[in-house]
Amino acid sequence: MECVVQGIIETQHVEALEILLQGLCGVHKQSLRIHELCLKSVPNLGLVASEIRLLCDLEQPEPTWTVRHVGGPMRGAGAEQISVLVRPMLESKVNKNALRLFNGLGYKLDHEQLRVGFAFHFQRGAQITVTISSINKMLKLHATDEALPVTPGIQLVEVTAPASSENYTEVVASVSSFCEYLAPLLHLSKPGVSTGVVPTAAAAAASLMSDGGGTK
Repeated sequence: MECVVQGIIETQHVEALEILLQGLCGVHKQSLRIHELCLKSVPNLGLVASEIRLLCDLEQPEPTWTVRHVGGPMRGAGAEQISVLVRPMLESKVNKNALRLFNGLGYKLDHEQLRVGFAFHFQRGAQITVTISSINKMLKLHATDEALPVTPGIQLVEVTAPASSENYTEVVASVSSFCEYLAPLLHLSKPGVSTGVVPTAAAAAASLMSDGGGTK
């Protein structure tokens, strides 16, 4: 399982967010360049449609591939009351022939995108990952070098943490607690819930830049 929240931030404030995260996490950022392909099953594979994502990490000297399947959100009265989305997630490393394999199984490419940005990985009550990236679309099939931003001037922020059925309440608490530190710059909520940008983000970013902008 995984716990996840998302938000958006204007590109002009990303540097301030990086400074804030550097201070909170105490680790260096890692560059991110992921080619993501969304595959959907055809009707003859079963009554219930399924979707998987193939992720190619282009930051590695030799691109590495991962297949990911994300399930539906946890439901129930308890799930509705928490601000973090909890959902099942399966992930496994695969080789570069994965796309050919899934095409052979009957999965077809629905869409693809390129995520470019950076991420912080750290331990804070849970194993938390914060990813800041721009989402880019390809004008031609697999043409990552020609990708263009879907929403120029806006970047996606995602906070995730792995969990299990035994400890997800503790992980939710850790993620929620950490997100409070980011509140001056952005709103974070369950995926699919639009919160928009923070009106006072510019003032908060200016304060952070003046305090730590010159510190690496």
